[in-house]
Amino acid sequence: MRIAVIGGYAPSLVNFRGPLLARMVSLGHEVHGLAPAHVPDVGGQLEGMGVDYHRIPLSRRGLNPLADIGALLYIKQTLHRIRPDIVLSYTFKPAVYGSLAARMVWVGEKKRVYAMITGLGYAFTEEPAGLKRRILFNVAKGMYRSGINACDGVIFQNPDDETFFRKLGVIADRVATAVVNGSGVDLDHYAVAPLPQGPVFLCLSRLLRSKGVALFAEAAARLKARHPGAVFRLAGPLESGGDAVTPDEIARWRRDGALEVLDPVEDVRPLLAGAGVYVLPSHYREGVPRSILEAMSMGRAIVTTDAPGCRETVEPGRNGFLVPPRDADALAETMERFILDPALAPAMGAASRAMAEARFDVNRVNDAILSFMGLLPDNAVAETGPEHGSEA
Repeated sequence: MRIAVIGGYAPSLVNFRGPLLARMVSLGHEVHGLAPAHVPDVGGQLEGMGVDYHRIPLSRRGLNPLADIGALLYIKQTLHRIRPDIVLSYTFKPAVYGSLAARMVWVGEKKRVYAMITGLGYAFTEEPAGLKRRILFNVAKGMYRSGINACDGVIFQNPDDETFFRKLGVIADRVATAVVNGSGVDLDHYAVAPLPQGPVFLCLSRLLRSKGVALFAEAAARLKARHPGAVFRLAGPLESGGDAVTPDEIARWRRDGALEVLDPVEDVRPLLAGAGVYVLPSHYREGVPRSILEAMSMGRAIVTTDAPGCRETVEPGRNGFLVPPRDADALAETMERFILDPALAPAMGAASRAMAEARFDVNRVNDAILSFMGLLPDNAVAETGPEHGSEA
């Protein structure tokens, strides 16, 4: 079959969806990847995988009606040229505009359209308070409803998001659903690494408040005062907008000395290898955080929030602990347990790796996605398939 996969960020076609695209190619499908232009260009990498790359003028952030309509029409024209049998879109705007464009091209034709919800993000992070947040919430809800109603099937990365969308009335009765275990993780690429000496805590995240990075900084400051030998590291790219941590805050954290704030890196494995405990105190409405899966695969204990997406990665007391969102006291207290009991990190890290192997192997996750889309031969069905929701 001819398949088009549409993303909102070109590197994600390689970094997040690369194994899925490669699996499609290996099964004999003709695969096209669509995403906005990016520097450095990922076209060569995709072409090396056997994927044709098409650049589309789609902005990941903001809601500019004229620009978004233009992007919708451009995607429609691109799909008209490709004439795919199946379209799979992921992340917010592609799930909306990619799905709508496919239906505009395929009026009256028996083609299939799928969307993958990889987390609901800032618009759905909390109950909307204030006029601006309520407007954002309702606009995003309406856009998702339009996009999903154009789909034959929707893939969720955690059960909370599916339940939430059904409660909002976003999913039409005729649309099939599946829940898979996040994006999965390459167990060979993120191999187990020896633990460092002493307590070392790491958070890898875009520098957003809803990701909990300010809470991590606060917990680090408290614990560093009581345990000077403990190490706390934060790495990730700066962001813009009202949810972003400011450069002044980052400068203050560096100046105070409790938290090592590092520049973002392309390869996170050395940072994960240098830490014993991975911490992500997010309340962002994640799908399933990729960074946690990478830490689990490398044999790291996990501290994260009892929130959608995050809670899927932890069996409390086995491979880590869950803390309430936005609770700096609970976060600091939980992190301190690893300082007071050095045996926790290696035991929980081993359990994390076992969980990654059992549930989050990228090959099983991708085959579950392909099975749901009808793209996997009967003799190649994954051992662990998707959990199917009702079509009625």
